[in-house]
Amino acid sequence: MAGGCMAGWSLGTAYSLAWGDPANLDFGWQAMAWAAVLLPALVGGLWEDLTQRAAVRWRLLLTGASGALAVLVLGLAAHRLDVAVLDTALHQWPVLAMALALLAVTGLPHAFNIIDGYNGLAAVVAIVIMLALSHVALQVGDRQLAALLVCAAAATGGFLFWNYPNGLLFAGDGGAYFWGGVISLASLLLVQRHTEVSPWFPMLLLMYPVWETMFSIYRKLARGVSPGVADALHFHQLVYRRIVRGVIHDDDARRMLIRNNRTSPYLWGFALLTVAPAIVFWRNTPVLMAFCALFAVSYVAAYLMIVRFKVPLWLRR
Repeated sequence: MAGGCMAGWSLGTAYSLAWGDPANLDFGWQAMAWAAVLLPALVGGLWEDLTQRAAVRWRLLLTGASGALAVLVLGLAAHRLDVAVLDTALHQWPVLAMALALLAVTGLPHAFNIIDGYNGLAAVVAIVIMLALSHVALQVGDRQLAALLVCAAAATGGFLFWNYPNGLLFAGDGGAYFWGGVISLASLLLVQRHTEVSPWFPMLLLMYPVWETMFSIYRKLARGVSPGVADALHFHQLVYRRIVRGVIHDDDARRMLIRNNRTSPYLWGFALLTVAPAIVFWRNTPVLMAFCALFAVSYVAAYLMIVRFKVPLWLRR
């Protein structure tokens, strides 16, 4: 799927270049730079999709190569967190700002891969986040960035047509890496170019995949398991097994498909809990930070509620 999304994104950017503002001559160069930066990560995802033998460390190394290229080619660095002490440190030691950008581009593709468990789940989350980023990009007059994001969202929408609800096409690691790569680049560039945009705006948008990843690492380390070992205890898997129940159908395969499709809307609604306030308060750092903390607490509370079989009856229905 990654090849299809990349092709659709490339065609969209080519169309935007041909019919866009002639004054934006660097738009094509920017799109090609993004493609070059994302290439190592996409290679890692396609390698895993085609062989199922790509070790986690090699895929992490390839997404790390994309992160290094983002710093070197696009000049990305997280110089601002809107926290006085941290901002001072980032300005005094620019290498820390570059390291944060490297971490973001390296880690977010894997975060999207973690939540890519059921039909339409990661794709819809990615589309909503890309459209939210493009909305704010237009608010600050960054038409080029908005166009790149809209093209990526449109390409993902084409995939979603085949993926949900019937599961005729799957994203795989390559698709998740494409979404995570595009969104990480756009988030960093938006904050870096426009000081009026709070750095906590993209952070709140991405709280669901980011917190899912962080909580999974903590959960595995607490059990004495390597974070790279896969398990079936992610939030969406618990929703599938313990909330989405009671699907009755004579055909077992059909029953599993219906249950799969009913899982994603629960997580879409959960993700919207971050997207809506992020769009409203994209300038206001204290409010955005408060919503980030609120989501983290809500996630843990919901996770424990499901694990302890205390899900309300109305939610199971």
